Amino acid sequence: QVQLVESGGGLVQAGGSLRLSCAASGRTFSPYSMGWFRQAPGKEREFVAAISRSGERTYYADAVKGRFTISRDNAKNTVYLEMNSLKPEDTAIYYCAVDLDSITVAPTRGFLYDYWGQGTQVTVSS
Repeated sequence: QVQLVESGGGLVQAGGSLRLSCAASGRTFSPYSMGWFRQAPGKEREFVAAISRSGERTYYADAVKGRFTISRDNAKNTVYLEMNSLKPEDTAIYYCAVDLDSITVAPTRGFLYDYWGQGTQVTVSS
């Protein structure tokens, strides 16, 4: 019932910035918690950031805390991931996901999410 489309990925030098967007359609977006995950070649999918339904609570993986910022714009049914001070270790396919169940928090475990986007590639060169 929810379709998610990520965009904004690309190639950037270490220390640079990118802004990823996740546009939702098919159902009202604003009530649901959202998360960002990433998967590098040969590695398991890992949690990056999440935001609660209201936007009042945010969560970050230790590897990105202080560098990435998750936010939402309910008028545009869009969630963003601002990525600053990028490192080569950040290279991965980035996916957004929606959780229909959480009310005041957002999960950090991928299997708890209900819908996933197709992903957008982020490549950071050294």
